[in-house]
Amino acid sequence: MSSTNPSGYLDNLFGLEGKTAVVIGGTGVLGGAICDALAGAGAYLYVVGRNEDAGQEVVDRWHGRATFFRADSTSRFDLEGLVEYMTTHGRTCDILVNGAGVNAATPFFEITDEEWDRILSVNLTSVRLACQVLGKHMISHNTHGSVINIASLSAITPLSRVFTYSASKAAVLNLTQNLAREWAPHNIRVNALSPGFFPAEQNRKVLTEDRVASIMTHTPMARFGSPEELAGAVILLASGAAGGFITGTNIVVDGGFTAMTI
Repeated sequence: MSSTNPSGYLDNLFGLEGKTAVVIGGTGVLGGAICDALAGAGAYLYVVGRNEDAGQEVVDRWHGRATFFRADSTSRFDLEGLVEYMTTHGRTCDILVNGAGVNAATPFFEITDEEWDRILSVNLTSVRLACQVLGKHMISHNTHGSVINIASLSAITPLSRVFTYSASKAAVLNLTQNLAREWAPHNIRVNALSPGFFPAEQNRKVLTEDRVASIMTHTPMARFGSPEELAGAVILLASGAAGGFITGTNIVVDGGFTAMTI
């Protein structure tokens, strides 16, 4: 390490220059912040989602260092089309972020088969499909890459009113650990990132006044998280030098919520 060039040392640890990152769900609030973190560290971005306007906003921020690709995260056909598109443009996925998600505040006895299937499809099946399609691509190209699955605080601490969401995210954690073991011989690291309470479109209906008050009394930092506060954890997990021996783990970013007992 050069004491006269600390930025060079940090670039070596955390820099993503020359890497290509695919962010599925990159058109959402948290997904957009994750895109900015990866691009800010030097990666080229594929912003994947269905909201073209939101995707284009991310692309415009990074001036020729990002591409929007319209895809349904639950469609194998769309994801295979993404791989084909990347390949024809000479790019290989080095970093995969699975961040598509939906939620619903439904009492348990009122959960319908349709709602259950929809949430599991977006939150869990999409992760399985992306890991099958893009994971195979990463392994075949010997990328020594990183997969980051966005789980949730509710995966480890089930929260009231979001039964299906909690179940889906708990399954994402289990899948993450299994893949970390399975893909370690291929030098593909697989980790989860679990945000606490970060207000976004998918959870606004859940955040009623009484629920917000309860969350604040249970959060030592006594506030919600800001999307950009996920950046450090994302870059750590994505980077080869800093995160090169980190696999099969779950990083929780929750303002201390899980540290509180009474």
